[in-house]
Amino acid sequence: MTSGRDGGAGPAALRIQLGSQLRRLRKDRGVTREAAGWEIRASESKISRMELGRVPFKERDVADLLSFYGVGEEERRELLGLARRANAPGWWQEYADIVPPWFLGYLGLEEAASLIRSYEVHFVPGLLQTDDYARAVIAHGHEGAPPEDIDRRIALRRGRRRVLQRTDPPHVWAVLDEGVLHRPFGGRSVMRGQLEALIAAAQHPNVRIQIVPFRGSPRAAAGLPFAILRFAEEELSDVVYVEQLTSALYLDKPTDVDHYAATMDLACLEAEPPDRTTAILEKILDELDGSAG
Repeated sequence: MTSGRDGGAGPAALRIQLGSQLRRLRKDRGVTREAAGWEIRASESKISRMELGRVPFKERDVADLLSFYGVGEEERRELLGLARRANAPGWWQEYADIVPPWFLGYLGLEEAASLIRSYEVHFVPGLLQTDDYARAVIAHGHEGAPPEDIDRRIALRRGRRRVLQRTDPPHVWAVLDEGVLHRPFGGRSVMRGQLEALIAAAQHPNVRIQIVPFRGSPRAAAGLPFAILRFAEEELSDVVYVEQLTSALYLDKPTDVDHYAATMDLACLEAEPPDRTTAILEKILDELDGSAG
């Protein structure tokens, strides 16, 4: 049953919940994906994508599957209601005119994830950026963009940060190259505010930050940056997100995920332990203040 489980979850999370319920019902009835696909005039691969929550749901398809699985009236009503909510546009869709389509998919996954691991070599991760730092980074990457577009991109980044304020926030594990913290986007005052925000974030029980020091030559940095997203549903595979200049890769094959997971583990070993993060950030902050004199 789904009553009361979705709370304020976004559509991507609701699709994952509904897909998980459909998978459970199919397996309980001993139905193959091929047979389920035949019932709704679709392929086995579509059933797989539906059960993974990777595609929007047609209410007719859900209704036909529920009839095929012999679902009772009360559970049927709840699941069809869940399907309608899952098809509602995400809050980020209002920014679709300034955000590339390949990034919109990531926003849905980020909101649905229970664990977000990332390694950054250029910028502070978006979820941990202050507005002033975000403005400097966005202006740098979109030179000549109208001020109103910059403002909307900052609003989008601010909206992303709301996941950390939920009653069930995801765990965020960010590994940063030390160079990120010395790259003065926006100038001294902006970096001061960003460093202070990272110090505060590091105290949050759901946030872990590690810093890879300048010394040495990190072996993990070759294929970076990237993020690995994990979901609460055990049946769902992790998703690796690799952003490129004009597109992005979404990888979920076990061999790809395992490779990136091993690289992330190596990065964590090469980084200073999390309990050193605050001291490192405070030292950089002191150096920043010292350079002002």
